[in-house]
Formats: sequence, structure tokens, C-alpha cells
Amino acid sequence: MRNGHAAVPGVKRHIVWGPVVGFGLVSLAADVVSDGARPLAGPLLAELGGSALLVGLVTGAAEAAAQGLRLVFGPWADRTRRYWTFTMAGYTLTAVCIPLLALTPFLGAAGLLLAGALIIGDRVGKAVRSPAKTVLLAAAAKPVGRGRGFAVHKSLDLAGALIGPLLVSAVLAATGSISVALAVLAIPAAAALGLLVWLRRRVQDPGTVRATPADAAGADADAGGAAPDDDADAAAPASAGRPPSLLTGSFLLFAIAAFFWSVGLVAFGVISFHLTTTAAVPVAAVPLFYAAAMGAGALGALASGVLYDRAGGAVLLGLPVLITAVPVLALAPGAGLALAGVLIWGAATGIQDSTVKALIADLVPELRQGTAYGVFAAFEGAGALAGGVLYGALYGSRALLIGVVAGLQVLAFVVLLLTMRKARRSRLPVPWL
Repeated sequence: MRNGHAAVPGVKRHIVWGPVVGFGLVSLAADVVSDGARPLAGPLLAELGGSALLVGLVTGAAEAAAQGLRLVFGPWADRTRRYWTFTMAGYTLTAVCIPLLALTPFLGAAGLLLAGALIIGDRVGKAVRSPAKTVLLAAAAKPVGRGRGFAVHKSLDLAGALIGPLLVSAVLAATGSISVALAVLAIPAAAALGLLVWLRRRVQDPGTVRATPADAAGADADAGGAAPDDDADAAAPASAGRPPSLLTGSFLLFAIAAFFWSVGLVAFGVISFHLTTTAAVPVAAVPLFYAAAMGAGALGALASGVLYDRAGGAVLLGLPVLITAVPVLALAPGAGLALAGVLIWGAATGIQDSTVKALIADLVPELRQGTAYGVFAAFEGAGALAGGVLYGALYGSRALLIGVVAGLQVLAFVVLLLTMRKARRSRLPVPWL
């Protein structure tokens, strides 16, 4: 069938599904490692003598790297066509950096510096592998249908994001040692690399396959009806000269809105620092808070996705409202209010990671979407870095922090409204209302 929405005739189901499930299991194991360690970043840095400002800088820089560097590694992977090389390198960074965090409490003053570098290194690994892995997964999922293939992969990915914090919490409860909890993550890290090596032998790198004229024609037919960009120059054919800039019109407005909301959507490291130093939450319970946030993120993504299909992109106007509540609740002195804030943070993160990407696809022509996601991630990454500095610097002045975040979200709300207006005036097929 068109786009591979059915299994290849004569091929057993387990053969065509094997690579898809394999990539999903790799993501599951890697997320056990990465998401298992993320809620411990704040408590670990605090134990090593880090201040709120340092925690904000490190975790903000880590999230900025995870988003912004995709703008570098995505096009780089396309140019070299070595998708497996980037995928392997990115997963290896995570598999090495996270377990090494277990050694930092034993290194004295150097431990704090190394911990910051390793935390950022893990997220750099995310930026290195994500664009290339998506290309590999898209190719592997074609025989079973990319919609179903990506859905299966996402479900396994989310399972890892839930299992990791629960595993770390159990180890912390049993041992009381952050180092032991981080060291245990070496096991799923090794499993992820082992699965990746197994997959490498069974999944061909798309970069080694040259497209035939028939393939190109089919791709053009599949891309038919793609939404034109909202500016006249963006509608020009590629043969007319240099590809049009994405930094115009409604896409640019949407990216600017993303910068503002990303400043307010603080990295969880600052929240976990607050939970253990101010809200009197035991370190062993912090991963449970994070697991609850991941559950809220899944629900937020599902609810906003359904509403987007039914009511349009106006559903994203609720995102700045949610983010405004994060510092009010997540940084409250009581554990109960902080938990409510963590859940709202998780829901906002889920919307950012799902429905926001759906809107980008409606704003940008299909042949420019890969670049658009990279550019958009750079705006989000810059916002995450600015947010880390903001939260770290104003952590001791909660009222001022809340006011600044609220002001930034008002700006995000206004720019989103302008994006909607621009899309309507340009007659883009974006379901705004």
C-alpha cells in the first residue's frame, strides 16, 4: 500500500516488526538511564556543593544542548548520510556519562565540575542521535506503516521514562546512596548498546541506498498537497534559487513564542533541587515525583492532541497558562503544592513534545520540515538556557521569579495570537479554530 501502511506481502510479521520493536527497546533502555538520572541532577549537584544558580546553569545548558544542537547534528547527518554513526555515538554518550556520575562524590572539588560536564554530555548525546535515529526509524517502520510504527516506538520510549525513576527510587530507598542508584543504571546502559549493535547488523543505513527515479516520483506524489509556507518567497520552487528562509512569517512568530514559554518551563533539575533543599522531600521520593510528571505528560500530550484535531491550534493558547503556574506551585515550600506544580510541569512538557510539533508540520512545507524542527529546537534550547539562568538567579526571590515568568508567558500568549492571525491571513490550511 501507499507509504507502506501494510506489511510487505510474503514477509512474516515478526520480520517487518522486529526492527521497529528493536528501536523501541533501545529507546526504553536508554530512557531508563537518562530519565532515571534526570531527577537526581539537582540533589546530586546540591550534595556536591552546588548552588541554585549553578543547578540552573547546568540543567538549563543541558536542555539547551539537547534542543539547540539538533540544528547542527541533523543537517550534518543528512550531509554525510552516516545515520548509524550518529545514532551509535549519541547513545554511547548517554551510556557512558550517566553511570560515571556515580564516581563524582568521591572526587572532591573536581566532582562538581565533572558532574556538570556529564549531565550536559548526556543531553548532547540526545541531540547527536535524535535526528539520525528518526531517519532510521522512519525507514524501519515503512513496511508496517509509519503511523503504527512510531506509535509503538513512542509507547516503549515512555515506558522507559517511567521505569527509570521508579528503579532509581527503589535503589535509593534500599541504600540511601545517590552513587549506588546511578551506578545501577550502567546495566540498562549496557543493554541499550547491546541492542543497538544487534540492530545495526539487521537494519540498513538509508544513507547507503540511492533513491531511484521511481522512488523520487513516489515521494513527490506522497508529498502532494503539502501546505505552502505563509510568505510569498517561501512558496517559490526550489529551482528558483536558494531555498527560502524559514525565519519569516508565522513559523518565526511561533518559534519566538516557543522561546518565551521555554524560558518559563524550567528544567526539572531546579525543581528537584528545591524539593530536597526546601520542600523537605526525601531524595528517594524525588524520582517518584518525576515519574508522576511523565504520566501527566502522557495525558497532556494525548488530551492536547485530540483537542488539536477537533478544535485546532488554539488549544496551544493554554500552554503559557500552564507554565505560569509552574513556579507558583513547584517552588512552593510544601510538598503537596510542589507535587501539583510538578504535575503541571509534566503536562506542559508533554504538550511541548507532541502537539507543538504537529502545528509545525501544518505551518511548514513537507520538504522543509526537517530543517524547521531543527530551527525550532534551537529557539527552545535558547529559551531553556535563559530559563536555567533566570530560575537560578531569582530562586531566592520567589515573588519576583513568579512575576518575571508570568510576564514572559503573557508575551508568549500574545505572539501565539499573532501567529494565528498570520496563518489565517496567509490562508494556510492550519486548523486554528
